[in-house]
Amino acid sequence: MRDFDKLSDFFSTMIILEPEKIKLKELQLLVKWIAEMGISPRSQARIISGIRSFFNYLILEDIIPDDPTDLLELPRLGRKLPEVLSIEEIDSLKSAIDLSKPEGHRNKAIIETLYSCGLRVSELINLQITNIYFEEGFMRVLGKGNKERLVPVNPQVEKDIKWYIEHSRIHLNIKTRHEDYVFLNRRGAQLTRVMIFTIIRQLAEKIRLNKTISPHTFRHSFATHLVEGGANLRAVQEMLGHESISTTEIYTHLSNDYLREAILSFHPRNN
Repeated sequence: MRDFDKLSDFFSTMIILEPEKIKLKELQLLVKWIAEMGISPRSQARIISGIRSFFNYLILEDIIPDDPTDLLELPRLGRKLPEVLSIEEIDSLKSAIDLSKPEGHRNKAIIETLYSCGLRVSELINLQITNIYFEEGFMRVLGKGNKERLVPVNPQVEKDIKWYIEHSRIHLNIKTRHEDYVFLNRRGAQLTRVMIFTIIRQLAEKIRLNKTISPHTFRHSFATHLVEGGANLRAVQEMLGHESISTTEIYTHLSNDYLREAILSFHPRNN
């Protein structure tokens, strides 16, 4: 409705109030007007998306014959580099966990799994015991679009998850249909996304971390540390479950030192 209000306000100044009279040329003037208001490109794109939805509705209701927003260009959005934690910061977050509390070892296993396996928060809360194969060193993860992938499990993840399952989780009164989920709350039910965000925020506050972090920050850190360590970008793409390698390529922009080293090491003129 706020997007529609901007559309209405702009065209009321031009005395064009009938939607069928609005053409691409007028909408381009609207986009220019929005940009001159000092709104960020990302917010501009969202406003234009809302306006497109309005005209799509008019098409569906047979109020207008053609959609004037078809050729309307969105502002260019720069890729925002994600926040990344150092190994020392991740270790500090883990060290801040009070292991004397019932949820202590669970939270420790959560942090280690997020970082060492690069899971999305939805993948973490839906992780099931029957999908972890410690002997083979893999876990099966259900990602976006119900796509399955195998993610390597390192010895630290194995140690933390096993300790939690064998010493903490075993004492819970687990609810029906929640028996196979790895991470549970104190009532024996599957954890929520919000709870994972809360755990991480509280740990960040505890160590006075001067960064805005979320569960996804550990995924970014996982990928960045792999790429900086020399991991093949195609392998990182597979482990993250990215549809396109262009999504994974953002991690090559996080470290100028890594790029410089890669060029110096592999370009024939430097050998």
